[in-house]
Amino acid sequence: MSLEKLLEENKIEKIEKKDFELSLTERDIKAAKDNLNSDNFDWALSIAYNAVLQAGRALMFHLGYRPKGKDQHKIVFEFLAALNVDDKLTHYFDSIRKTRHAAVYDVAGYISKASAEEAIKQVELFVHKIRTFVHKIRTNKNKQNKKRENLDLDERRS
Repeated sequence: MSLEKLLEENKIEKIEKKDFELSLTERDIKAAKDNLNSDNFDWALSIAYNAVLQAGRALMFHLGYRPKGKDQHKIVFEFLAALNVDDKLTHYFDSIRKTRHAAVYDVAGYISKASAEEAIKQVELFVHKIRTFVHKIRTNKNKQNKKRENLDLDERRS
């Protein structure tokens, strides 16, 4: 699905762009690791999932969008898929979204240590990819601005 389609379907809306901020994501990664070390695997996975959700939302806000209506968690992953940040990890965390729901609302002790460890490992990788995505956007904007500045200088010299 494209960003245009998400806008058309009223799943996202445009907002004023915000600074790219990952403090909530970093807080959640730490909390996920703390819960993993305390053998609280359900919460470790749930908080790891939340870290990705926060990173996805930070990216949305940075680009000037926010999820709208119900199913906002799902919409964040649709947004990440539309941007092609990493299709494999987007799909992985969309499936974790469903697993997390069962762990939080249905069955205690649902998540294994291995699943929680894998989720945390994948969170760190996905957050790195999101940071890289933002860096590329910033780098391209800087290159475009320099080209414009050089053109302006060339025009002034003529």
